[in-house]
Amino acid sequence: MSEFVIGVEHKGERLDKYLSSLEKIDLTRTAAQNLITDGSVTVNGKAVAKNYVILGNEEISVTLPEPTTLDITAENIPIEIVFEDDYLLVVNKPKGMVVHPAPGNYSGTLVNALMYHCKDRLSSINGVIRPGIVHRIDKNTSGLLIVAKNDVAHLKLAEQIKEHSFTREYEAIVCGRLKESSGTIDAPIGRHPIDRKKMCVTEKNSRNAVTHYEVLEEYEKHSYLRLKLETGRTHQIRVHLSYIGHPVLGDDVYGKPIKDFEGQCLHARKIGFVHPVTEKYLEFTSDLPQYFENQLRKLRMRG
Repeated sequence: MSEFVIGVEHKGERLDKYLSSLEKIDLTRTAAQNLITDGSVTVNGKAVAKNYVILGNEEISVTLPEPTTLDITAENIPIEIVFEDDYLLVVNKPKGMVVHPAPGNYSGTLVNALMYHCKDRLSSINGVIRPGIVHRIDKNTSGLLIVAKNDVAHLKLAEQIKEHSFTREYEAIVCGRLKESSGTIDAPIGRHPIDRKKMCVTEKNSRNAVTHYEVLEEYEKHSYLRLKLETGRTHQIRVHLSYIGHPVLGDDVYGKPIKDFEGQCLHARKIGFVHPVTEKYLEFTSDLPQYFENQLRKLRMRG
């Protein structure tokens, strides 16, 4: 059960709309309405109508249904393992591979491949849908991510992410030339108020988000950047770069797609962390994939 107080700043807003904007419970507006109708949402301890309008300074309780148990199948899908021991793996995910099963993608994901490779040796912190997954990268982002084999390792790695001691560096090709050769984007990110599939920079129902960037190369109409995450919000780099007017090249959600090219030029290049058992600092890097190198070659030829 989730319990919280709605402040007066939301007075006059419909409860179902407000609930659907909260990233921590991740509901569609329809799902929020269904929960309200079922009596799974209470205001000051009482059930309300699905069209209830917030008065402000009210105590809200939301009881989410138990997740449906799904039979996720192990699949013999080749994956590039950069590092592995009894506690964790570091995997180099290709662009186009979904990290974990979801509606419309219950096979062919990284989790399906991990279940085949690791058998039953994956942490259970994130349930049957995301076993072992400590953090994610988008389907059309390539690069390194870490997978935990047991719950203790998972919790210790997740704590490093929470404390911002987990190194995550990306490289990206973006549209336009930045005014400064380096800088920091410090802008809160929350769910888009209209399109639930998107995130946006907003002060409302958001969480702080910080991205550091450095320009590696400049071209006539594009720039090649190195980016370091201080926080790890959903779509953070893509949202932040679009917010400052330099969307990632090929990003068809926060920018514009490019002809004959699927997905964005964004690669998780480096990952570093303290091993949850040995307590030694480990750091790994990934070569730029061919799709990324091809785009750089074209830009360099144009000058």
